[in-house]
Amino acid sequence: MSSSDLKRKLKSHKDMPETLTVRLHRAISWLKCAEENTTNLDLQFIALWVSYNACYAIDEKSENDLTERKQFNDFISKLVSHDHEKRFYNLLWQKFSGPVRLIIQNEFIYKPFWDAQRGENVNWKKLFDKSNEDAQRFLSKIEVDKLIEVVLDRLYTLRNQIMHGGATYKSKVNRAQVRDACNILKLFIPIIIDIMMEHWEEDWGEIYYPVVG
Repeated sequence: MSSSDLKRKLKSHKDMPETLTVRLHRAISWLKCAEENTTNLDLQFIALWVSYNACYAIDEKSENDLTERKQFNDFISKLVSHDHEKRFYNLLWQKFSGPVRLIIQNEFIYKPFWDAQRGENVNWKKLFDKSNEDAQRFLSKIEVDKLIEVVLDRLYTLRNQIMHGGATYKSKVNRAQVRDACNILKLFIPIIIDIMMEHWEEDWGEIYYPVVG
């Protein structure tokens, strides 16, 4: 579904709580931004990530990686439990041999790889191989939420690289992972937004920065 399709569907939900309406309106607006920047992968990735962030972020006092990762996992588990049509699994199955596999097998967006580069005593290669094996097992056993967590863990490292100035704009070095990330997120995010709309009675949490005045 495109941003325009999702926007029309959102407008048709008259009984949706205002906080969820605002949350999804923001997410759709950034999805539209991504659709308008298909020739600029860096900007497209940033817009897609902001759209995803608008979907899951809840207003909590604690702001750190552990809190955010817990929000990731809780959010994904809730989405998968409502995905009765198995859209996530079908997407991952169809794309596993393409961008999903390439993202999972790219060590440059695997956090322990960078921990080792900083001098930490970590056998990143052993952990990396196990993570790849786990992803294959999650796919074969239809453990969709766990497979999504593996994918998003890689994308979160890429997000940190870009958002914290750890990558050059339009760099040739990271083109493959940025391209693959965009190919995943631009299919993944519309499913997220649609499931949230279909299950608007669910408690999706308080939004950051509510509309005031």
